[in-house]
Amino acid sequence: MYTYLIRPLLFLFDPEKVHHFTVKFLHVIHQVPGIPGLLRGLFTVNDKRLQRQFLGLTFANPVGLAAGFDKDAQMVDLLAPFGFGFIEIGTLTPQPQAGNPRPRLFRLPGDQALVNRMGFNNDGVEAAVQRLRQRQATVLVGGNIGKNKATDNDLAISDYEYCFEALFAVVDYFVVNVSSPNTPNLRALQDKEPLFNLLTRLQARNRQKPARKPILLKIAPDLSDSQLQEIIGIVQETKIDGIIATNTTIERQGLTTSPQKLAAIGAGGLSGKPLADRATAVIRFLRQGLGPEAVIIGVGGIMTPEEALAKLRAGANLIQIFTGFIYNGPSFVKNINKAILNAGL
Repeated sequence: MYTYLIRPLLFLFDPEKVHHFTVKFLHVIHQVPGIPGLLRGLFTVNDKRLQRQFLGLTFANPVGLAAGFDKDAQMVDLLAPFGFGFIEIGTLTPQPQAGNPRPRLFRLPGDQALVNRMGFNNDGVEAAVQRLRQRQATVLVGGNIGKNKATDNDLAISDYEYCFEALFAVVDYFVVNVSSPNTPNLRALQDKEPLFNLLTRLQARNRQKPARKPILLKIAPDLSDSQLQEIIGIVQETKIDGIIATNTTIERQGLTTSPQKLAAIGAGGLSGKPLADRATAVIRFLRQGLGPEAVIIGVGGIMTPEEALAKLRAGANLIQIFTGFIYNGPSFVKNINKAILNAGL
């Protein structure tokens, strides 16, 4: 029903407005007694064979929601009944920021893709902390952290440290986002020296805690093999816990969407089906370089259960979805988990 009735209706309207409508709709229906339980019954696969032990955490299943869908931790309780094994909130910055001018989110239906240039729009980390303190769901939550647009790269570490300290008590793991294409110069933080310094500082703070929290690095799909090799070395040297591969791409090759439409849309990160093969290749490269110990969360182009299995077979321990959730609807998590069980993975 979602694919043939609901999605065509939703796709008639501006995608960002549809997202806000969805948030409000879920808030309303969750006030109706019995609805959260009904949703869990419809969309959650409860099977101990799906459980995963990684990062010192127990994941009910390996299918998570990628950062960007719930930027401000407004939806953790609303999304948990849809069967996610974990939910990543953010990207959060120390201070609230409006993000880039609208329109900034675009659908490419012919390519089963999205282009976004949101620009880390969020209410600031402190607002998210207050919401997370009030959440009821027990689903694991990751905190994806970044820097404010106005913060120079030379001072970026302070922004990441601020978010790390603010979120520490209310998230289960951290993700360092230096790979969004929508904040000017952010991707320069993926270079060897600034990235090493950033991760070293966060690890130093982590070690000062009574019990540390896992830290993962989210990287771009557009890195060369030599850059990926540098990333592998930095992960091993700083002893962070793993990598999320990958963020959105700035590439536009092989799309069926017309060049004229792409030009009208302009800059932004591309997600969805066109990213699938590259994200899987990056996962395979990272697994070969990192060995079996580091955790890899695979994300990018998972539009079918088969693509989810491809990520796992390439070496991902866990996976995340975003664009596939939008295109396939609320049954998508359940369908992926059933496929994982059927494949014996």
